[in-house]
Amino acid sequence: MANGTFIISLDFELHWGAAEKWDLNQKRDYFDATRQSIPNVLALFEQYNIHATWATVGFLFAKDKTQLLEFCPKKRPTYHNNVLSYYRLIDRGEVGENENDDPYHYAPSLIEKIVQTPNQELGTHTFAHYYCNEAGQTATQFAADLQAAQAIAKANFNTELRSLVFPRNQFNPDYLNVAKANGIQTVRTNPDVWFWNNPTKFSAMARAFDTLLPISGTLTFDEKDLQKDSIVLQPASRFLRPYTEKEKWIQGLKMARIQSEMEYAAKHNRCYHLWWHPHNFGYSTPTNLAMLETILQHYQQLQTEFGFASASMIEMC
Repeated sequence: MANGTFIISLDFELHWGAAEKWDLNQKRDYFDATRQSIPNVLALFEQYNIHATWATVGFLFAKDKTQLLEFCPKKRPTYHNNVLSYYRLIDRGEVGENENDDPYHYAPSLIEKIVQTPNQELGTHTFAHYYCNEAGQTATQFAADLQAAQAIAKANFNTELRSLVFPRNQFNPDYLNVAKANGIQTVRTNPDVWFWNNPTKFSAMARAFDTLLPISGTLTFDEKDLQKDSIVLQPASRFLRPYTEKEKWIQGLKMARIQSEMEYAAKHNRCYHLWWHPHNFGYSTPTNLAMLETILQHYQQLQTEFGFASASMIEMC
């Protein structure tokens, strides 16, 4: 009998993750490395029998620009800060014709690899990396976005998207009924701790320190606490901070923190939800892949010793 569950979700975005911040001309090598790392991550998941959810931006599903335009909803987000609407990249001709021409805004070949890898769930990160807490947008526009995501996933991969991760973790409880009405069964939420629930100038610092030392209580959760009579809300436990040279001296602390949390979950029949973006492996890629394998080896050890199980988000439903 399984004793605790290890959940993994990934926010798959490429350049759509922060198009208003990232100058693509300076990030091409970064995203090239990201794309090259994804098959390696999938191979590790298959090797260690890891179940995972890939919450993917809907724009990445498109085969070409013609199809991208075909599936774009008529109701676009009317953010007060209009640079957050990434439709402007399409309108201004900054998106290429297809994946060969523009591998930073299209990824159907990588999505196909995800679909073909055992135990991987294709989820949604909304169609247009939609920001649910930004001023100006509406629930009707959010519904149109999810409808577009479902339509292109069905057309290209014959898949219904059932798990949702809100972009930039902008969890909006008022939009859960909209999500449910558009096929979503489960949503990733933020950890229930003060430095996530009450954003202040100290919150980001507290989150960073908590990756090293336990300044919060346990971020694991009991599966019995998940409300399964409606849309299932699954709290994140830990963001897998990538390796960087400037944090080299604290890498051991970060890894020890994750491994101890995993062990706590395994020993106490609790759930541990780890997440990251594939592009987090765009720098120091071999080191980050090695770090991931160390985590998966630890999972395997906990599975053998305690019956720790692996699950995608939808499997938790």
